[in-house]
Amino acid sequence: MPTYARADVAFERGEGAILWSSDGRRFLDFGSGVAVTALGHCHPHLVKALQEQAAKLWHTSNLYRVTGQENVAARLVENTFADTVFFCNSGAEANECAIKMARKFHYEGGDKGRFEIICATGAFHGRTLATVAAGGQEKHMKGFDPFMPGFVHVPYGNLNALRAAITPQSAAILVEPVQGEGGIIPGDPDYLKRLRATADEFGLLLIFDEVQTGMGRTGTLFAHQHAGITPDIMAVAKGLGGGFPVGACLATEKAARGMTAGAHGSTFGGNPLAMAAAGAVLDVMLAPGFLDEVAHWAGVLGSKLTEVVARFPDVVEEVRGVGMMIGLKCRIPNTELQAKLLANGLLTVGAGDNVVRLLPPLIIREREIDEAIDILARTLSEVTP
Repeated sequence: MPTYARADVAFERGEGAILWSSDGRRFLDFGSGVAVTALGHCHPHLVKALQEQAAKLWHTSNLYRVTGQENVAARLVENTFADTVFFCNSGAEANECAIKMARKFHYEGGDKGRFEIICATGAFHGRTLATVAAGGQEKHMKGFDPFMPGFVHVPYGNLNALRAAITPQSAAILVEPVQGEGGIIPGDPDYLKRLRATADEFGLLLIFDEVQTGMGRTGTLFAHQHAGITPDIMAVAKGLGGGFPVGACLATEKAARGMTAGAHGSTFGGNPLAMAAAGAVLDVMLAPGFLDEVAHWAGVLGSKLTEVVARFPDVVEEVRGVGMMIGLKCRIPNTELQAKLLANGLLTVGAGDNVVRLLPPLIIREREIDEAIDILARTLSEVTP
């Protein structure tokens, strides 16, 4: 179906941060499949893990124990706030689970009237009917009436507006620690801390959508760790599988009290292949020093980007973001800059607020950074008004 405005290029091979197209062209990948291939293309450890698992067992369903789920869940619990994990196939499904869990939490607590979830304007939580309603963006909702009820939207970062929106029907707060599709807008750490305090004050659950921000993208395993707080529920996907479709919904035991047998399910979620991929990603990301290296090279990239962009103020207004989740706020149409970067061999991703996203693999080092900066500088000089 023609639901994508695809660029006219097809890729057939990748290694690290490099992709080669079917017509032999070489590209530096600073899009990572929209923050998915966090360890680059064909990482040897991921390839080996999937090959070994594929030769043993692909799928059995969740009617039986899945040892890989038990192992990956234990590692996620050990390295996060969570006590329990539900595995699915995508970020949208992880957010669906979070939404259902929040409603069920209050239902099981005897307060069946609490179902509304307070969300932020400019958010993106997925493409299902519930998650587009949670995102609240007209461009994603148009034509899909009637909209699913139970979602209230307030300006991102505005705590007073959020507090004013709380009613006896409020069940939870759902936000991204850094808005991705909305234009790479970081949540101020103080704002995130006050969200936690507000949720506690009014008996709400705090849900963080870390589908894009998680798995090392901002220099810590999860973005909320920068603020020194924890949510009650968290949606994860994208980088968790390193390119293999897998999502997860993490929660405290208290928040998940309503998720009993039959309350939720997935045919494919957490199958042996997916768990082999996720386990291999965790092997790499949880290795001593890995995240420190990500933070270091993110700082190098950020400094060099700021320097080069300053030379072209008529094209790029600012550099924004956290870690390796970076946005270039454009003065020209972001689609124009994206297309010219693609033509010059650099893959990027568009976002709201006229932003071009840079979401490189977390394994980039000085060589890839310098190549990206050179391409960006050359491209900016070509599009200067």
